[in-house]
Amino acid sequence: MEAAVNACPLKKKVNEFMRMCWCFSYYSRRCCSVHSLQGNKGGVSARMSVFGHPVCFLNCHLPAHMRNLEQRMEDFESILQQQQFEGGAATGVLDHDVVFWFGDLNFRIEDYDIHVVKCAIDSNKLPLLWERDQLNMAKSTESILEGFLEGPLKFPPTYKFDVGTHTYDTSAKKRKPAWTDRILWRLRRTGSPVPTHNAALQRGLTSWLGGATKVTQHTYESHMGFTVSDHKPVSAMFSLHFPFRVDMPLVELQANKEWFKVSDATVKFTFVSNYHRSSWDWVAIYKVGFRHHKDYQAYVWAKAEHSGQVSFSEEDFAREDCEYILGFYSHNMNSIVGLSTNIQPVSAPFGQLRDKLGRRQHPRPAGSELPQPESQTH
Repeated sequence: MEAAVNACPLKKKVNEFMRMCWCFSYYSRRCCSVHSLQGNKGGVSARMSVFGHPVCFLNCHLPAHMRNLEQRMEDFESILQQQQFEGGAATGVLDHDVVFWFGDLNFRIEDYDIHVVKCAIDSNKLPLLWERDQLNMAKSTESILEGFLEGPLKFPPTYKFDVGTHTYDTSAKKRKPAWTDRILWRLRRTGSPVPTHNAALQRGLTSWLGGATKVTQHTYESHMGFTVSDHKPVSAMFSLHFPFRVDMPLVELQANKEWFKVSDATVKFTFVSNYHRSSWDWVAIYKVGFRHHKDYQAYVWAKAEHSGQVSFSEEDFAREDCEYILGFYSHNMNSIVGLSTNIQPVSAPFGQLRDKLGRRQHPRPAGSELPQPESQTH
């Protein structure tokens, strides 16, 4: 039996630098043995949009054992068919500009017996084993794998070890070592519209995405020091280079660079045509280099009925002589969607006002470390 569960988008973060939309899907192939009533094989995916480019992360646990290569490929294809995202041009996994595919893929080393494999590992003749690795061979024959790339396997096979040791399987089964744990990536072909998922499955896609889009793998390694599992964990580090597609923020902020008096503390804002306002939106003052939308020094509500500007009061002025920046927070998107240029609200005249006001803090609800605009009544 097969079961599939799809979840709607769970979290959205949007700003002018990066637009993310997370969505998770789960696919499970129920095992047929008496002891495996709940299938432990399947896949889960998450995707985001980076500078307007859709990127997907697909983690899979495919069927085990040497003889199940065909089943692994069938399950992978079924996972791709099941994983469907809502919204955007890229609805299927292979429709994304960049796909990272990783997990316990369970591909094995064919032909060589366990003694030859272990001898190749001990003598560091790993290229001899690459040639008979099922995944490497399948990439040249299976259209569904076309375009998937992988860095060189310069580390020993990561399966199967006696738990708690660095020794390959000494049980009665004596499973042959294999690179079951893998990290691959794929670039969508450019020069044509985003294909439908079915079309991508039927003909496969080449791996190159033109222009300035580039994926560079810096490391691909195993961590042999871990002994808590019969697998050794694998990690990789990548850098992604994208052309900048999202070149206009959802909200543009205009404010005086220097605030000498309260009348200078007026902020004007304009929206793109498809921006959906909320009465819970707000404009806040941040120190340059802030890390979270709640790290503000002060905020004012930007209610939907406001004409397009807000003003800060004396109590909202900064207390430190440093540079600040204004951010427009969207309640609907749970993120900052517009930033101003740097402002300097502390000047000589304002220094006197600051001394007069002292270190008075912005009112905070009881029991919270930071003021929570979402919980305010207005």
